[in-house]
Amino acid sequence: MHTLRPLLLAVIIIIAIFAGGCMSSAPSSPVSPASSQPADQGASSTAPHGAFTIRAASLTPGSVLPDVYTCKGASESPEVSWEGVPAATKSLALILDDPDAPGGRFTHWLVFNIPPDSRELPRAQPNAKVLTNGAQQGQNSGGSRGYYPPCPPIGTTHRYVFRLYAIDMDITQPTADRESIDWALTDHTIAKTEFVTTFKR
Repeated sequence: MHTLRPLLLAVIIIIAIFAGGCMSSAPSSPVSPASSQPADQGASSTAPHGAFTIRAASLTPGSVLPDVYTCKGASESPEVSWEGVPAATKSLALILDDPDAPGGRFTHWLVFNIPPDSRELPRAQPNAKVLTNGAQQGQNSGGSRGYYPPCPPIGTTHRYVFRLYAIDMDITQPTADRESIDWALTDHTIAKTEFVTTFKR
């Protein structure tokens, strides 16, 4: 009996050691190292370089046309500038209209065959058929050539939309009105951009 106790004690110790080894938690999977890629910062908040854009005078979109460009002032045409003209452009066409006119859309200004390498129409253009840069002016809805100043009914606010078209040809109409310009733009417009202003008399 006394000889069995040491043997029994040894067996118990061996069993305990073995059980402890089996019950120990397996080593956990190694933690993946932090990604070396930079965090997603999202899309750029700035407008893409080279975008086709137009601007009237020093105004911001949706702002009010100063009186000098309307029937309340000197009735001068505003400076219009642009950038990002597509490479395939053969000529540009500018249309200014009032979509809120009582009788329907009223076209205030038509300028076509603007050279594609130009970047602006300076302020106070004459009502000439051909401008100094070679561009031509068409007939507005008032029946005259050149710029027709905004002059909405008293007490109403109208939108005045400057649209610039990049087209793949020169327009050949000798005297163009809105209908003929719209026809010429059909299937020949490469890109279009617009700038909206308002005016109340």
